[in-house]
Amino acid sequence: MGELLGVAVLGAGHMGADHIRRLDRVVNGARVVAVADPDRDRAEEAVGGIEGVRVHDDPLAALDAPGVRAVLIASPGPAHEEALLAAFGRGLPVLCEKPMAPESDGALRVVEAEARLGRRLAQIGFMRRYDSGYLELKSLLDGGRLGRPLMLHCTHRNVSSPPGFTSAMLINSSVSHEIDAARWLLGQELTAVTVLRPASSSGAPEGLVDPQFVLFETERGALVDVEVFVNCGFGYQVRCEAVGEAGSARIGEEHGTVVTAGGAASAPVPQDYLVRFAAAYDREVQSWVDATRRGRVTGPSAWDGYASSVAAEAGVRSLENGGRVGITLAERPPLYAEDGGDGAR
Repeated sequence: MGELLGVAVLGAGHMGADHIRRLDRVVNGARVVAVADPDRDRAEEAVGGIEGVRVHDDPLAALDAPGVRAVLIASPGPAHEEALLAAFGRGLPVLCEKPMAPESDGALRVVEAEARLGRRLAQIGFMRRYDSGYLELKSLLDGGRLGRPLMLHCTHRNVSSPPGFTSAMLINSSVSHEIDAARWLLGQELTAVTVLRPASSSGAPEGLVDPQFVLFETERGALVDVEVFVNCGFGYQVRCEAVGEAGSARIGEEHGTVVTAGGAASAPVPQDYLVRFAAAYDREVQSWVDATRRGRVTGPSAWDGYASSVAAEAGVRSLENGGRVGITLAERPPLYAEDGGDGAR
């Protein structure tokens, strides 16, 4: 397919640095040619040992660097909309980490801008669609083996929350992954959400509502419940069980090496999402690179990013004000009417 795909990576923090490593050492067919981060020292450290990479303070300068043919956005969420629109203006394909934009108004602006182009350029980083367990569950649901889906039971736990993490972020940062996974697995849009507030854990920072129990309704009557607990203290766990009329299937309980000693058996629990979903991230970025080199854009679309943002905002309103909140989407542009099965219909 010709020369290596030159990628500009925007953001060199925890996620961005991991993507830089991935593009350099794991993924075939691509190379990092530019990196942008306001913390230049952090960017220099992330690209240490990689030859020919230009480091910038300004993301727009990185987009204009020689050899850039695609963009991977891993900067903080508030910077995503500007970076996406700048990439669209340059005709550059983009893999953008979620959230596509922090608020649904911004996400809709991205959708409308891409729709005006008349072609897809953006893939949104909902990497669970590339996890082997989620792919198997999707196949079971699509193949009808479980019958008509009735419920999804989801668990999302983190060891601890980072400084500045808010109660709303449990939904718009953490549960946003379950929102996208539910739409994709079921092939349905979410229509309403109710957030319940159990007693907060003593391990949660003061004022943080943690855990939360989130209940979504779908357009064809299925229910999706999510336990989100970001200060569980013991590990990073993501699980999902689909219950249908003819059966059920559960993922996320895989165990590595089990050690039996001293009258007990134990298995490791991942401590970080980059460990739990390492293979999914690898598969996601490789798929993006392969499609981009063929002149295509696949995977979660800007519409999926927008739909997730709207559902998350409704969840935050339910958290703050109580009760059931409806989820209403704008009219779906024709560009996203057929998305290869990636999103809900």
